Amino acid sequence: MSDSLATVSYIGATILFVLSLGGLSNPETSRRGNLYGMIGMTIAVLATVFGPRVSAAGIPWIIGAMAVGGAIGVYAARTVQMTQMPELVALMHSLVGMAAALVGFASYFDPTSHLQGAEKSIHSIEIYVGILIGVVTFTGSLIAFGKLNGKIGGSPLTLPGRHWMNLAGLLVVIYFGGVFMNAHSITDGIVPLIVMTIIAGLFGIHMVMAIGGADMPVVVSMLNSYSGWAAAATGFMLSNDLLIVVGALVGSSGAILSYIMCKAMNRSFISVIAGGFGTAGGTVAPKGDAAQPAGEVVPISSAETAELLREAKSVIIVPGYGMAVAQAQHTVFEITKLLRAKKVNIRFGIHPVAGRMPGHMNVLLAEAKVPYDIVLEMDELNDDFPKTDVVMVIGANDIVNPGAQDDPSSPIAGMPVLEVWKAKTSIVMKRSMASGYAGVDNPLFYKENNRMLFGDAKKMLDEVLTVLKT
Repeated sequence: MSDSLATVSYIGATILFVLSLGGLSNPETSRRGNLYGMIGMTIAVLATVFGPRVSAAGIPWIIGAMAVGGAIGVYAARTVQMTQMPELVALMHSLVGMAAALVGFASYFDPTSHLQGAEKSIHSIEIYVGILIGVVTFTGSLIAFGKLNGKIGGSPLTLPGRHWMNLAGLLVVIYFGGVFMNAHSITDGIVPLIVMTIIAGLFGIHMVMAIGGADMPVVVSMLNSYSGWAAAATGFMLSNDLLIVVGALVGSSGAILSYIMCKAMNRSFISVIAGGFGTAGGTVAPKGDAAQPAGEVVPISSAETAELLREAKSVIIVPGYGMAVAQAQHTVFEITKLLRAKKVNIRFGIHPVAGRMPGHMNVLLAEAKVPYDIVLEMDELNDDFPKTDVVMVIGANDIVNPGAQDDPSSPIAGMPVLEVWKAKTSIVMKRSMASGYAGVDNPLFYKENNRMLFGDAKKMLDEVLTVLKT
């Protein structure tokens, strides 16, 4: 493939990647966006492998590596559950970071590089910064993966004086950066490069360990941004324009998504990095005079739930991560079809965070073929709750907590939430009275108009569906 044809292919791939991001911004166009992305990546890979910069002798090695990686990717796609997607995404981010770091070291030890003067200085900066970003992304993503799949606890690990430790680490990295830039030979630059790599790895671990379970959705989005900048740094090291552009697209879109999610949680990005709140999901909220809400929990059976739904004229369903874990979305769709056939006005309320991570409810509901037009954002539905007969909260917790509005001392105070307690009757489906990722009790459970349907969401909803059909 000629140099000009490779350049044209890169331009075409870039356009397809931009169209892919545009398509992924809306559930109705997400399939088309995915298709654009796949076509663009295919073009980019072919243009790179068969381009002028790859020798014929190297192509068999590349094809072999692609076959191994492709086989692993196909296996993961076929076996990973939809509820495991957040942790899979975190793992993929770690691979991007590792690739950037390895490319940085390979570029530094490249025996064919004969750069001098300003070009050598610029290339050294690219290597140093690329490895720094890559290693932070690699170790931070591994910790995020561990927290998401439960191998590492969700509680934030806050070491004494950790901000000073981070500052000291940054100053050491800057100092050794100067040493690295002034190294007269490859041997002289190895020590500062290794010291920086170790500090970057420790910083990535320390940074994510200090972030609590409630902030993990933002962390995954943030690491997505980091992986983009790592890819862009790799592009600079390899003088590959497409990698630079694609890395910038991923990095900037990840940063924007992080901002959106922080806003949805009433958190600043700096406060998340400085120390996230929350615990491992499923822990029991602390009890005591201040923590115990007033009121009494009123349980309800699946048969009683079905009767309430049968008599309702307006129903809103709020799905949460509990629905995703139970894989109950298909049963929810069957209930939705039955109620719509009875002319019930049924809609779904999606919180800005739950719609993206960790439950990615829009994707789950689309998978179950729930119509797009009845899946609405929180801001579109909050004014309708007072006019709603029944609200079903399936496995959600923090996003429907009235304490966010009523309790200024709550860790989630000010966080926008779905105001389900304003409906005539709210039904919360949970396995137990355990708290959510924020680790705080939910006063919704104790309100007079609320009922608790305890048990596995899939099993309980199957029972509700059976009663509705009879």
